[in-house]
Amino acid sequence: MLKEDLARLEAENNSIQVGVSGAGWIGSGFVAQVSHVKGMQVALLADEDIEAAREAFLASGLETNDLVETASVGIAEDALRSGKKVVTGSYALAAQLASIDIVADITPSPASGAETAYACIQHGKDIVLVNIEADVTVGRILHKLARDAGVLYTVSSGDEPGCLMELWDFVSTLGYEPIVIGKGKNNPLDPSANPDLVAESAQKSNKDPFQVASYVDGTKTMFEMTCAANATGCRPMKRGMHGPQATLENVSQIFALQEDGGITTRARSIDFVQGSSMAGGVFITVRIEDQRIQEDLEYLKVGKGKYFTFFRPYHLWFLEAPISIARAHLYRQVTLVPQEQAVADVLTIAKRDLKPGEQLDDFGGYTFYGVMDTAEVARSLNALPVGLAPGAKVVRAVPAGQILTWEDVSLDETSRVVQLRQQQDALG
Repeated sequence: MLKEDLARLEAENNSIQVGVSGAGWIGSGFVAQVSHVKGMQVALLADEDIEAAREAFLASGLETNDLVETASVGIAEDALRSGKKVVTGSYALAAQLASIDIVADITPSPASGAETAYACIQHGKDIVLVNIEADVTVGRILHKLARDAGVLYTVSSGDEPGCLMELWDFVSTLGYEPIVIGKGKNNPLDPSANPDLVAESAQKSNKDPFQVASYVDGTKTMFEMTCAANATGCRPMKRGMHGPQATLENVSQIFALQEDGGITTRARSIDFVQGSSMAGGVFITVRIEDQRIQEDLEYLKVGKGKYFTFFRPYHLWFLEAPISIARAHLYRQVTLVPQEQAVADVLTIAKRDLKPGEQLDDFGGYTFYGVMDTAEVARSLNALPVGLAPGAKVVRAVPAGQILTWEDVSLDETSRVVQLRQQQDALG
């Protein structure tokens, strides 16, 4: 069992040495969690804000003299071999260190995720993304390059897509027919949300208002469900999905096929629900024709009729990620990888009127939000993937509510994430 295998590594003084990109709220929380996991250590923490990386380590119980700041391979190796931890501003450093067993990107940034993952692939280091934004933006090409190089690439569990994959494996193994997979949204959907409008709630929870606004405006949900769609082949029924109000008592009826009185137009669809009953969880609604199995599931209080919803009531995001990392390193086990053909993408929508010369800000900001649609529609519209939107320069006027295209913006062609996306699109 995993617990015993990790305990053995700890007893043998041979813990998994993890290099991590990201020291913000997510990354620092991951560092705190790993400090309680036997057989695993965060050995290196990379962030543009080196002081944030330092503070994350100190908050986990380390002392200042336990840390070495460097971007040098040689100095970093010497530090790790002497039992020190490394803080660095280089997202590529961990991939180059023999003392690092596996690397995890724990940021919400497609740019840093792409940079970290690409460096790992180039240097033969396994990579786990706790960064669905990067996977949605360039996951297909990263997975292909990793496979060609003999490197393990996977998205972790903890965020909704990874949790959904575990539930998908459960229902698929039992032979149940998936009708709709999805998540319960934690807050009401408001595409106009921006940092000013969520400032009070962000302050109460000690969170970045941009990050909170990206939850409320739906961008995060669109990323999550697109990641899950591209791993399972499930498709949105409409742009942005339906997002109905639902409870555990009525969700199975809501997502029944239309022929049975529900809203679902085809099996293997993907959506989300709103309302407190299912907030924070993930679900799969299935159809079962076997009367005996129907009766048994009804007796077990899963539901009634021929539609049943299997529901996991929580996801623990970066707190669960150590399990995926350990399984990837010890057993070569992936949690989630995209299929070879894209199923869905996230379009960039102008949140307000945009003028030439403006620069798009970040997810949850004032200038754009993301909406999920099929990959075919995204290609036909030449829509700008929302993962490339942060930092893009607007080159022609775009009215509020309109989809931004590649022609509407100027991108940094030297950026790794832009180069990888272009390479990915060339795959078809």
